[in-house]
Amino acid sequence: MQPRPALGGRHSLTSPHPSTAAPVLVLSEQPPVNSSHRLQLDPIATPERLLLGPGPSNAHPKVLEALSRPPIGHLDPLYIQLMGEVQELLRYAWQTDNRLTIPMSGTGSAAMEATLANTIEPGDKVLVAVMGYFGLRLVDMAGRYRADVVTIERPWGEAFSLDELEQALITHKPAILAMVHAETSTGVCQPMAGIGELCRQHDCLLLLDTVTSLGAVPLLLDEWQVDLAYSCRQKGLSCPPGLGPFTMGPRAEAKLAARSGKVPNWYLDVSLLNQYWGSDRVYHHTAPVNMNFGMREALRLLAEEGLDQAWARHRRNAEQLWAGLEGLGLTLHVPEELRLPTLTTVRIPEGVDGKAFSRHLLDTHGIEVGGGLGALAGKVWRIGLMGYNSTPENVERLLRLLETELPAFTPGAPAMATIA
Repeated sequence: MQPRPALGGRHSLTSPHPSTAAPVLVLSEQPPVNSSHRLQLDPIATPERLLLGPGPSNAHPKVLEALSRPPIGHLDPLYIQLMGEVQELLRYAWQTDNRLTIPMSGTGSAAMEATLANTIEPGDKVLVAVMGYFGLRLVDMAGRYRADVVTIERPWGEAFSLDELEQALITHKPAILAMVHAETSTGVCQPMAGIGELCRQHDCLLLLDTVTSLGAVPLLLDEWQVDLAYSCRQKGLSCPPGLGPFTMGPRAEAKLAARSGKVPNWYLDVSLLNQYWGSDRVYHHTAPVNMNFGMREALRLLAEEGLDQAWARHRRNAEQLWAGLEGLGLTLHVPEELRLPTLTTVRIPEGVDGKAFSRHLLDTHGIEVGGGLGALAGKVWRIGLMGYNSTPENVERLLRLLETELPAFTPGAPAMATIA
């Protein structure tokens, strides 16, 4: 009898009878595990923060509870029912009857890209109305899908007039007009009356960024004749980031159906996603089920409060903030008629180190406010009052800190006025 090979070392197993051609199995030692990146960490512990910047905002506690529920399968009958509920509540939040209304598996930027990926074909003329940082992002994304991109621009802190937009449509004859409803970089809310009608007159789709308005600022997609819109969930919906609401109207669906080739982005191809979110329920990707648990709860809470009430609450608290800031002698960047209730830009006083004061608020008081982006970098603070965070108590807390602690960051400056 031949000896049995020892276990553990380098060895080979061969047939004991050379005349029978058995396959040869070679076993070798596994190389040692490389532990150079193996961190030894404690369980995560995050500090309490009050997020009063441009987003994310604090999530509602009930949303966090929903997110922590045990996951179920993405084709489970209960999850299929939840999918329909999320779609219907998104239609309510946007005030639309659009059939293709879904949460994209990704942040708001994924939904943003989906609106462009599904409707742009190479050479399509896309007109982007740029009045801030996120208009510039639309320009970048549209160009990556080989659109013929043209722009019109307004200074950061202003909005477009209907006459300006009409003249641009006449001049450029675009297939798509892309614009931002709530410009997070400037705090401007673009008036929408009449724009959708103009786009129909000029055979042009209207694409709208509603990232900082959904759930908090009046949005009437069907009345405004908006063809495509996208948003996020970490602002007015009081939910952690991770899903990007997307909606596509009948005219945009028709453009998608008439494409000469495939959508050049498999993951965001709505013609494929529709088979999962539609009646067929055909597998596309493994859906983030717990993210949709949170989305359902956030939208349920919005419906429970009611859109009219949510819009009024955000407006009321923003007006309290605006009055308090002006009472302290601070200057608001945007005229009142164009201000976003969700995002206020306040000019940093001369001589104040804006970043240092923001860091002081975070380190000392656990409050986050944002700085400026792009053309407004170093010039403004961005204060967010969104969703769960839009309360008079939060407004009062921030105003008191500005009153008592900002003067120390202005060398040699007199004490600021006190809040009435």
